[in-house]
Amino acid sequence: IEAADGSPRDLTYADLGRRSAQLAHLLAARGIDPSAGEQRVGLAIERSLELIVAVFATLRAGATFVPLDVSYPEDRLRFMAEDADLSLILTQPAFASRISQAVSVATLAIDSEWTVLDAQPDHLEDELPARQQAAYMIYTSGSTGRPKGVVNTHGALANRLAWMQRRYPLEVGDRVLQKTPISFDVSVWELVWPFMTGAGLVMARPGGHQEPAYLAEILDRQEISTVHFVPSMLRAFLAEPNADQPCRQLRQVIASGEALPTELVDRFFERFDSERVALDNLYGPTEAAIDVTWHRCSTDEQGSVPIGAPIDNLALHVVTPFLQIAPRGASGELLIGGAGLARGYHGRPGLTAERFVPDAWSPEPGARLYRTGDLARWQATGELDFLGRLDFQIKLHGVRIELGEIEAVLEEYPGVDAVAVTAEDGERLVAYVVADEDLPEIRALRKHLQSRLPETMMPSEFIALDALPLSPNGKIDRRALAEAGGVRIEHRVPYEAPRTELEEELATLFAEILGREKIGIHDPFFELGGNSLNVTQLLSRVRQSYRIELSLSSFFEGPNVARLALGIEAAQRAAASLRRERSNEAGREVGAL
Repeated sequence: IEAADGSPRDLTYADLGRRSAQLAHLLAARGIDPSAGEQRVGLAIERSLELIVAVFATLRAGATFVPLDVSYPEDRLRFMAEDADLSLILTQPAFASRISQAVSVATLAIDSEWTVLDAQPDHLEDELPARQQAAYMIYTSGSTGRPKGVVNTHGALANRLAWMQRRYPLEVGDRVLQKTPISFDVSVWELVWPFMTGAGLVMARPGGHQEPAYLAEILDRQEISTVHFVPSMLRAFLAEPNADQPCRQLRQVIASGEALPTELVDRFFERFDSERVALDNLYGPTEAAIDVTWHRCSTDEQGSVPIGAPIDNLALHVVTPFLQIAPRGASGELLIGGAGLARGYHGRPGLTAERFVPDAWSPEPGARLYRTGDLARWQATGELDFLGRLDFQIKLHGVRIELGEIEAVLEEYPGVDAVAVTAEDGERLVAYVVADEDLPEIRALRKHLQSRLPETMMPSEFIALDALPLSPNGKIDRRALAEAGGVRIEHRVPYEAPRTELEEELATLFAEILGREKIGIHDPFFELGGNSLNVTQLLSRVRQSYRIELSLSSFFEGPNVARLALGIEAAQRAAASLRRERSNEAGREVGAL
């Protein structure tokens, strides 16, 4: 693991076995008992050795782990903890106070020195879980404004990991980079798969998954052989000048989480030798154990990149609106069945019955199919093309978002009569708002949303309309929203022009990235439409232009031109001071000689 301060920490297989056994005993002492039925343990832990130990300890204790992203708003954490009926939350001392204030569930903080575990037995006789026993539960966006917990089983996860090891065999000398936040299911295979084989797992420092230059550097320094990228982050990574140099051990890049554009595949193979490094496109909803299809990308992809063929022991069907098999080459809804299917939604039997329907094509009694809502078609090659959605769910920067959840929260704001949210250009969310009187301030709207939703679900732009356009049947005509002639709800910060050459350069850079004509030095980046991917692009440009490293967290503390200029100047002064100190030390050594 690379700690937040950049220092390395190591954990051997023996350490993992011992520490996870000790924590499993401690969980048992806190009431986690498999004989009492399925229990759920929340994990409010950032990327760390403690996270690995907590995942394995929870599973060894016979419980289900439920990721709780410590960056989420307190209201969202509280809802998830109550909805999941958690028995206990494992966290770290840095987050213990905030978690305790947000939820009413008992918490246990694991410190980096492991002192809380030292008094526990370090051996545990493991019992093989039942295939239908829940392994993990991940919350995903809900169209009604409420997140929903998807319950995935040990059997489904085991099937997925067995396929992965067969398809991409890891050996003892291999190293996998773990960088996906634990609130996304890709993190599950990143955390568990290497330990099936004796391979090494390298964990990126907290926040490092959003820093392309750092990722390029760690891929080389830690000799990573396998890494996962969401396509939008792969694009940012490939924009780094040294993304492919030297990365000597890299041989497998896996892309999933959103559509993979053909031009991005072309760009990848411009930077990496296709004979040395493979790129695979995987697809799968949270309602199955991580991924259900795979496609090996080539240097001559034509048209859209397929999502591929089914993985082992899964059955995929493309059906008509009447749930009949669509002819080969015809489009239809994609249904998923077989060994990788989730059990359903926790505490939502009606929604589970609606989305998980009986499988009329399976000889297995009680078999079900998950209705993905994705539009697909079979190619003659036996692979699937992804054609879009049948509803208002989207994937943006790898995050699954129900637009209805954002709309439901916005409609609670005083004075807002109606809302429609769309994803535009595949890069940003835009909220169209009908207010009864005065236009609300964008800062107030963002603050209201931030109290309930993660930053990944924050609209980049708010447009005020007199009324939402309607189709002939009275429904919102979402295709007409962009042409409805609304007024952009702007931030209300008085414009202040750049005062220095550096501020002038940064204001120009802000305007270029945000698509604005003029940026004031105190104009807030996010209220101008910025998002986390824009920040990555901005800091990459700053690094190239000024030869300094600025962290994402430092930018979030003051996201405007003036504060960024101060940060750059401080970093430049520190670098100059360090150079003078080293020069003086070298001079003293020469003098001593």
